[in-house]
Amino acid sequence: MHDGGEPPEPPERKLVLVVDDFDDAREMYAEYLEFVGFQVEVARNGVEAVEKAQGALPDIILMDLSLPVMDGWEATRRLKQDQRTRDIPVVALSGHVLAGNADQARQAGADEFVAKPCLPQDLEDRIRRMLKPSKSKSRP
Repeated sequence: MHDGGEPPEPPERKLVLVVDDFDDAREMYAEYLEFVGFQVEVARNGVEAVEKAQGALPDIILMDLSLPVMDGWEATRRLKQDQRTRDIPVVALSGHVLAGNADQARQAGADEFVAKPCLPQDLEDRIRRMLKPSKSKSRP
């Protein structure tokens, strides 16, 4: 059934880049997001995340902050300094909820901060809200 060429994707399927060094978490989020209709790319560390983001230009990035090789803080900074990727929203995920982590994540350029563990449904809601075109004209 699959001839090697990619079938044309319907334009409404958004691409999410899931970055997490913990296999179970990455696979759980990736499988759930694919199940609810997103396309998903995955990366295991900050270097891979930056490379994948520059290559695939995802619609949104879920970035775990504690990553090997290059951490999520540095990867986010690099993405936000790169013209190709700076407009892609980044959701910083951290299991270390310390006072100031959300602020630090925003200073690094993250658009949202989510404490782990979080339910895939909650992440999906957050992603959908962030990807909605703003309807500023229709609201007073």
